[in-house]
Amino acid sequence: MRLCRPLVAVLGGLALALSTTGAALAADSTFIWVGPQGKAYALDNPPQHRCLDMAQEARGARNATKKDLIVYTQKRCKGSATRVVPGHAAPSATRFASVMFDPR
Repeated sequence: MRLCRPLVAVLGGLALALSTTGAALAADSTFIWVGPQGKAYALDNPPQHRCLDMAQEARGARNATKKDLIVYTQKRCKGSATRVVPGHAAPSATRFASVMFDPR
């Protein structure tokens, strides 16, 4: 039961964010992730070939861009890397501290 509540909260937050960011999802390039307390965030048209550090807890990266992205476990695009191809998502529990869009 303890695991079920956080999972429902995360999925509910993601569903709410996806339903309220219809205009954002219509953009050519959107990156979506889950932040603190299961709140979903989106970034439209992220810069390519640049590392962006997350300011707070981040997990569940979803790539709605047209290029690959890589999420990293540490800031400055260091640590373990997980590649996310367009139209896919990293496992929901995958936490990350930085992300690079369209890596070289």
